[in-house]
Amino acid sequence: MKVLKLIWESVRFAFQALRANLTRTILSLLGVTVGIFAIIAVFTLVDSLEKNIKSSLSFLGSNVMTVDKFDYSAGGGPDFPWWVYFRRPNNSYSEYLFLKDNLRNSAGTTLFADANTTVQFGNNSFSGSNVKGVTFSYKDVYDVPIGAGRFFTEIEISGARNVVIIGTKIAQTLFPNQDPLGKEMKIRGQKFFVIGTFEEEGEALFDTPTKDEACMIPFGAFSKIYNVGRYGLGPSIAMKGLDDDTGMIALENEVTGLLRAKRGLKPTQDSNFSLNKSEFIMNTIGSIFDVISGAGWVIGGFSILVGGFGIANIMFVSVKERTNIIGIQKSLGAKNYFILYQFLFEAMFLSLIGGITGIILVYLITFVQLGSLELTLSIKNIILGLGVSSVIGIVSGIVPATLAARLDPVEAIRSA
Repeated sequence: MKVLKLIWESVRFAFQALRANLTRTILSLLGVTVGIFAIIAVFTLVDSLEKNIKSSLSFLGSNVMTVDKFDYSAGGGPDFPWWVYFRRPNNSYSEYLFLKDNLRNSAGTTLFADANTTVQFGNNSFSGSNVKGVTFSYKDVYDVPIGAGRFFTEIEISGARNVVIIGTKIAQTLFPNQDPLGKEMKIRGQKFFVIGTFEEEGEALFDTPTKDEACMIPFGAFSKIYNVGRYGLGPSIAMKGLDDDTGMIALENEVTGLLRAKRGLKPTQDSNFSLNKSEFIMNTIGSIFDVISGAGWVIGGFSILVGGFGIANIMFVSVKERTNIIGIQKSLGAKNYFILYQFLFEAMFLSLIGGITGIILVYLITFVQLGSLELTLSIKNIILGLGVSSVIGIVSGIVPATLAARLDPVEAIRSA
């Protein structure tokens, strides 16, 4: 209880000192305000940008591995052997069934193919729609958010029926002021019966595909209107990894063994397929933003450093101005730690006020409209800003506070 009382007294003295020199206080906290603003603003921008980009790439799925011709991590440039990948065989429906029946480390296996085309209803048309042909197990691997209507039945998939699920943009364009469910639309001249619509996703940060502009049909129906396997329309096989398979290592090894056996590859032959993980792209994006975050620390760090020196300078001045008062307090029985806390809290509060001001400025920036980029100030960044401010205040004030605490009371009183 005594300790709390002493801390409260120290806090009270610190606030009185800050209020007594208001102009100096404001000028001192400007450096910290700018520093915290710079750091938290960069982190907020980076976090929001990373979140928006990863959201835009949600179509890749989570914990998903795909069998493709090309390797995501192969890179590009003049030395990229694209002809080697291009000559690889396309995935086949029989390979999909083989993996689906034999995989033990997969939570789901599916086959899909897609193409861009124009869809029509009467005189209305929507160009650039992404039409995706899927199997019934597609929903076991990827999220299929249905806003209205339903997903395909197994009979519709196996019977290759002309049924379709469409995005909200397509629904609004083809069927303005109408309920699209139950209506017939055309895809490459073929009539398709609308059985559902996707939930609205909104604008993507970059020009990435969204379900708002997509159509989904059974894979068999897709194969009837497109020559699957030629002209770049080779289907992809996708598997969802188990939760306890970290990095999908077990799944990768199992798929490699099964698919090599299915394609009759000899032990000395290289695999003629690539296994791509959705996490590879996400991790690559994360590493890029880690570099940007590091740059934010450097930019804001210089401002914080200047602010810290400013607070330390003010605290030295404050100790010199109040040397006589320190002597009187000590002569009346004040302990060294009471004087130490008094000046240390003053420095810390000064830095915290600057930090809070910087955070408030960042919060105000989040209201600025930046198109599809939505800025969000996270609790993590608020705590980080307050934590950095506190540390800067303690580091800047510890030396002046220690000198004040060690003053001889007689010498301090004589300095008046």
